[in-house]
Amino acid sequence: MEELLCIGCGAAIQTKEKGKLGYTPQSALEKGLETGELYCQRCFRLRHYNEITDVHISDDEFLKLLHEVGDSDALVVNVVDIFDFNGSVIPGLSRFVSGNDVLLIGNKRDILPKSVKSSKVTHWLMERAHEEGMRPVDVVLTSAKDRQSIKYVIDKIEEYRKGRDVYVVGVTNVGKSTLINAIIHEITGDKDIITTSRFPGTTLDKIEIPLEDGSHIYDTPGIIHRHQMAHYLSAKNLKYVSPKKEIKPKTYQLNQEQTLFLGGLGRFDFVSGEKQGFTAFFDNELKLHRTKLEGATAFYEKHVGTLLTPPNAMEKSSFPQLVKHEFTITEKTDLVFSGLGWIRVSGVARVVAWAPEGVAVSVRKAII
Repeated sequence: MEELLCIGCGAAIQTKEKGKLGYTPQSALEKGLETGELYCQRCFRLRHYNEITDVHISDDEFLKLLHEVGDSDALVVNVVDIFDFNGSVIPGLSRFVSGNDVLLIGNKRDILPKSVKSSKVTHWLMERAHEEGMRPVDVVLTSAKDRQSIKYVIDKIEEYRKGRDVYVVGVTNVGKSTLINAIIHEITGDKDIITTSRFPGTTLDKIEIPLEDGSHIYDTPGIIHRHQMAHYLSAKNLKYVSPKKEIKPKTYQLNQEQTLFLGGLGRFDFVSGEKQGFTAFFDNELKLHRTKLEGATAFYEKHVGTLLTPPNAMEKSSFPQLVKHEFTITEKTDLVFSGLGWIRVSGVARVVAWAPEGVAVSVRKAII
């Protein structure tokens, strides 16, 4: 069968994988063949609604994209998820965009407890960026749902771009498309002036948002961060790893040799140390279950999919095995389950974190 291409971005049309380039529903494909106007879903929504939808690309395609950005004189706006900084960092970004200024946007500020001062979160993000080899010109916190903070983001972009083009980059699931749509609404109102253009030598499309001085903001497709929990869950259970409301921390006073199960998605063992409070920062709907360390593995095998969910009973056979990660903590530290949340350890302790094989677990300076 002849390969069909989107007349907007040039991507090969496909009807199987919704989150990938070129996707269009079968019914839209048939209609497009009749009319001679065959668009992928992303370009269709852009053309008719001025709305950008998230789409992800392969590692190789993303490297080509970063080289294209690095070869231009532009401001790079890197969107990260405050709730999952470790899982939303683009590996090696600073190398590829060397010479270009990077403005770091911390999205989903509204998920953190209101008691946390924004100045502290901004400082914390700058420290984490430096650990990753990034030297952003500034850090801005935002929530794509908060119009006032969107105006502030636009003001900061204007301040640092100095007449240059702007490239917005980020991994999938950080809320980049929601943020871009909010920026579009603020800049363009209802004017139909957004265009799609190709990266030279690739099938990748970048979304052009014209600015008054002739420059553009370019939205780019996202890269998958394979260490995130989201890639192991069904669409129905994604809500547990993408909180939409302010998270309410829960503190557990644990003795040594006690265990906390994070639904069926992970496990935290307090192996040794003085009794202390461990504070859990996860989606409010995720059920946490405390039990004894002795027999915890057998408990998990018996109850995953029923008492310990998600995954549910139908999903548990395909859910990856939990893998152990051991840590010795000596100061106030966050133990992070990438894309799920974290547990704050406040004192000296030896702990073990269990996460699905492939999901990263790390420690960092406590954010709260």
